[in-house]
Amino acid sequence: LTSGHRPEQCLRDIAHGLDIKGSLHPTSCCSAAEIMAVLFFHTMRYKPLDPRNPHNDRFILSKGHAAPILYAVWAEAGFLPEEELKITCVLDGRPVPKQAFTDVATGSLGQGLGAACGMAYTGKYFDKASYRVYCMMGDGELSEGSVWEAMAFASIYKLDNLIAILDINRLGQSDPTPLQHQVDVYQKRCEAFGWHTVIVDGHSVEELCKAFGQAKHQPTAIIAKTFKGRGISGIEDKEAWHGKPLPKNMADQIVQEICSQIQSTKKILVTPPQEDAPLVDITNIRMPSPPSYKVGDKIATRKAYGQALAKLGRVNDRIIALDGDTKNSTFSEIFKKEHPDRFIECYIAEQNMVSVAVGCATRNRTVPFCSAFGAFFTRAFDQIRMAAISESNINFCGSHCGVSIGEDGPSQMALEDLAMFRSIPTATVFYPSDGVSTEKAVELAANTKGICFIRTSRPENAIIYNSNEDFQIKQAKVVLKSKDDQVTVIGAGVTLHEALAAADLLKKEKINIRVLDPFTIKPLDRNLILSSARATKGRILTVEDHYYEGGIGEAVSSALVGEPGITVSRLAVGEVPRSGKPAELLKMFGIDRDAIAQAVRDLVAKA
Repeated sequence: LTSGHRPEQCLRDIAHGLDIKGSLHPTSCCSAAEIMAVLFFHTMRYKPLDPRNPHNDRFILSKGHAAPILYAVWAEAGFLPEEELKITCVLDGRPVPKQAFTDVATGSLGQGLGAACGMAYTGKYFDKASYRVYCMMGDGELSEGSVWEAMAFASIYKLDNLIAILDINRLGQSDPTPLQHQVDVYQKRCEAFGWHTVIVDGHSVEELCKAFGQAKHQPTAIIAKTFKGRGISGIEDKEAWHGKPLPKNMADQIVQEICSQIQSTKKILVTPPQEDAPLVDITNIRMPSPPSYKVGDKIATRKAYGQALAKLGRVNDRIIALDGDTKNSTFSEIFKKEHPDRFIECYIAEQNMVSVAVGCATRNRTVPFCSAFGAFFTRAFDQIRMAAISESNINFCGSHCGVSIGEDGPSQMALEDLAMFRSIPTATVFYPSDGVSTEKAVELAANTKGICFIRTSRPENAIIYNSNEDFQIKQAKVVLKSKDDQVTVIGAGVTLHEALAAADLLKKEKINIRVLDPFTIKPLDRNLILSSARATKGRILTVEDHYYEGGIGEAVSSALVGEPGITVSRLAVGEVPRSGKPAELLKMFGIDRDAIAQAVRDLVAKA
């Protein structure tokens, strides 16, 4: 390796295999060639033919646009057949987990280090294993605040098994980066965040080998001064070449130049890992006993969530909880008190919390539950979106939904969260309405692949289900019915209870309604909703503590579009709310029992 042939081999693979004249980001790959060669053929310990082996060192290419260099090293390592490098439909433009050597999707910049933190935290505190985590970032993404959230997290938890490599190649996509080659400033910033920091010539194999060999009792940042387009004559360190293919005559010449530099074609054997990661089983996680609530008792679903999570944690030591300094409001503190070694305080950094959870979930090492006010997950939407692209299995609990939280005001009210999570392709969206259904939602989420969101409320509401009630995804519940129901009313959380109260008001007027609890907003129980509508003269009324856009009403309308004779009327929050008492706000924004009763009267009167 120190003779210099391996970086040229990697560049040759880019040139020959991925076709440097058509590759999306050849210049970004070239600045990282020596770094990747040293990492994969000198420093990292792994099994080349088993990329997801739990004992392996981990690697995240946070600068995902340099994916061709990642594919090149795996081809050199022997896992990826070189002929696959030529098939564009096999290898994506950015790393995604359908490639066995990719744990998390990257390409939306600034998120790789957070996921690496989750992997390193899992390795140090849960697995207690010797594997190390390496994350290579570009200097452009260092403008992202999420990077520095991750830097702070790694320092707080002394993740000495985490190494970040900063590829400082000076040039961004459209302009030079803010600091260009001021590597001393990068060093001061990293050191200020509590990292051991080393500056190296990123094109010196010897310096890189030495830097990676330094063991420290804190996370390490290797600041590599590099040049974009290194090794490409006329392109190296020049602007306006980011993401551009090279002209054919130039590409052919570069291929010849690179091949002439290869001194040896001898394969370097990779060092296998120490096999000390424990066996983990996160399948079929079931509650140790049925819910202990009694019909008529009152509890807020946010508190029922905390109790359910702690209970589930007793049966599997890979159930973990993360929170963003809201644990005394989301009630994840109940889990922390019972299982302190499996609780990760992420502080007020929701974007990083999601990325950490993504890292913790990789290779099926843990089952993470992230909790925060539902409103604050909106600031981490990109991380949640990327978690879905990463095929990650993460569970979110958003508390304090809707105007029913009361005096805290609109900045704290989750009124967009259903729309957000419904838009995620792999998401299951739970909206439990009492303590029993909340406990069932937690259990189901732990065993459901993809992204799960559990929406919880602040007010205390009555238990309406028996402890032996069976709940399933895409299975709604008929909470109230009679043979002469005139309208189907669909509510969830606090509005389900308001619907039941409205039913009592209407019964005095000899108007009966059928009340449905959808339980999961995505996927929706279309069949039950449709059959209920047909049994109530085609009339449906949805009522929700959420904005009109993207909530329950739109979900129901979308599910029933095109069905003849069905009318969907909707009650929801129609404007930015204000502070007040919960009951006052439900009335003010037209989603309380009186508003439901009047809407039903209006529907019946139209007959």
